[in-house]
Amino acid sequence: MAGIKDVAAEAGVSVATVSRVLNGHPSVSQEARTRVLAAVEALGYRPNAVARSLRTAQTRTLGLVISDVLNPYFTELARFVEEEARALGYSVIIGNADERPDLQDHHIRTLIDRRIDGLLVSPADGGSPLMRDVALSGTPMVFVDRWIPGIDVPVVRADGRGAVGDLVAHLHGLGHRRLAIIAGPAATTTGDERVAAFRDALRELGIALPDSYIGQGDFQAASGRRATDRFLDLAEPPQVVFAADNLMALGALDAIRARGLRVPADIGLAAFDDIPWFVHTDPPITAIAQPTADLARAAVRALADRIEGRAPQSVTLPARLVVRHSCGEAAPNERSDR
Repeated sequence: MAGIKDVAAEAGVSVATVSRVLNGHPSVSQEARTRVLAAVEALGYRPNAVARSLRTAQTRTLGLVISDVLNPYFTELARFVEEEARALGYSVIIGNADERPDLQDHHIRTLIDRRIDGLLVSPADGGSPLMRDVALSGTPMVFVDRWIPGIDVPVVRADGRGAVGDLVAHLHGLGHRRLAIIAGPAATTTGDERVAAFRDALRELGIALPDSYIGQGDFQAASGRRATDRFLDLAEPPQVVFAADNLMALGALDAIRARGLRVPADIGLAAFDDIPWFVHTDPPITAIAQPTADLARAAVRALADRIEGRAPQSVTLPARLVVRHSCGEAAPNERSDR
């Protein structure tokens, strides 16, 4: 009876490559996959049932690949994912993509090699071929916070459109008309979605969003500083800067203070992704809060359902506006709204 070494010799590949093909690993080229499957057929190879049962047994381990572990939102998300997974009897291995698609794919390959039972991923971009291969291979996977259109896996996310509309209406009510946004990467769903929601909310109030009031960021602090510096150099700077995540808001605050300007007396600041220390800044920062704990719990439960053969639905939860004192509000809100 042919063995796995015979298949490898027939196909002209390593034993490890044969193993990866038989286990549906996405990192094998299509050419190698075709040769291995042809060799399996030609030799009549049948995997050892005991060995296969060992390979396919659950490890009770989940993989979590987050976009940036230094981002307090994702740090908090990871904490609640680990908490919910533990309650369901799973351990969690975390990979930090650092907003880099190549590092994201490295972590995904490593986690699959460690035979995790399922993957939770917040994609660093929208075009990863590996992510599509993982989904097609049958590996249980759930997207959390961000997603990749066209990949048929459950998505657990917050809908920020309503909260962004509430923020724009709030700023309009304070008398602000020149409103700018520091956008996240257009390649991410959240980056694109937040700019669109901001633009639409302004349009409903009859306010234009000129290109000069759109700063391109990357969800990290340095890009928030650069965009805000450019806004402040304009002949007519914006009255309020809305940063599409908390790290870019921190960068914006640094740029404002570096010029000796004050928030909100000289310029207002608001952020997407509320975090605990926003209430402790001077002034406390008006922000849009996502239901981080609920998102994490829903994502883990959806992944557990997929692992156990059920078909979970995508989950969308509402974000909400938390009004504080960074945009010219009448009085600071001294209590934490988290």
